[in-house]
Amino acid sequence: MKYRVAAVQYKLADIQSFQQFEEQVTHYVRNASEYGVQFLLFPEFMTTQLLSIGDDQGEALPIGRLPDFTEDYKRLFADLAKSYGMYIIGGTHVVEVKDGKRRNAAHLFHPDGRIDVQHKIHLTPTEVEEWDMSPGDGVEVFQTPFGTIAMLTCYDIEFPEIVRMARAKGADVIFCPSCTDDRHGFHRVRYCCHARTIENQIYVVTTGTVGALRKVDFMRANYGQAAILAPNDIPFPPAGIIAEGVINDDMLVVGDLDLSLLEEVRKNGSVMTWRDRRSDLYPDWS
Repeated sequence: MKYRVAAVQYKLADIQSFQQFEEQVTHYVRNASEYGVQFLLFPEFMTTQLLSIGDDQGEALPIGRLPDFTEDYKRLFADLAKSYGMYIIGGTHVVEVKDGKRRNAAHLFHPDGRIDVQHKIHLTPTEVEEWDMSPGDGVEVFQTPFGTIAMLTCYDIEFPEIVRMARAKGADVIFCPSCTDDRHGFHRVRYCCHARTIENQIYVVTTGTVGALRKVDFMRANYGQAAILAPNDIPFPPAGIIAEGVINDDMLVVGDLDLSLLEEVRKNGSVMTWRDRRSDLYPDWS
């Protein structure tokens, strides 16, 4: 099976209304539709842009106000997925769960109106100490007409065990929305994305925020680049890079995934890392 994916290098800039956010998101979806994209990925924390709308004094809204936009966020992406017949991962959005806790949640919007959610499992110090967020407590995989996928956000991809669990549950593609403020954080995520493709013989699609929110604490700097990555083996492009963007530019990155190639390298690759794992020596989630 082949299908086309795209990842948005979403440019953050201060806005004055939800309508401006809606117009920017819609622009990227329309752009993706012009390339025949069937699966579109937005980055982590893209909705922090809504905090820059500000209060009556012109100050940025606090992180605790972000869940106030949840229904509008869901409506926007659900309408776009339906209108364009596209599967859209709307980056991540901060939601409230029981007991008033906040979580960083990736959302998959299906064209038929269904919405799947994966809460971020591993949290950075900023998310815990500055934004008082709580972690998700499990990894799920999601069924689509284009196979089984998982959504693991930014820091999550740096933990091999959680990706192994997703692969053991059948995921062939990991979508990794990310948000990093400097090149150190960016390369931690990027290098780990490459490693996960090799270890599990899967695709990883990743992207990050670019630009800056001048009003919003901890979102004033962004360093990002989208990439569509494959196992580093002969059927795939050199270095396992199907496509990648220009660092810190505002753009869309498009590429095709062929799931049959994954099956080929799992059976007859130069190496077969999924087959050859030593579950007699270390735990195996399958």
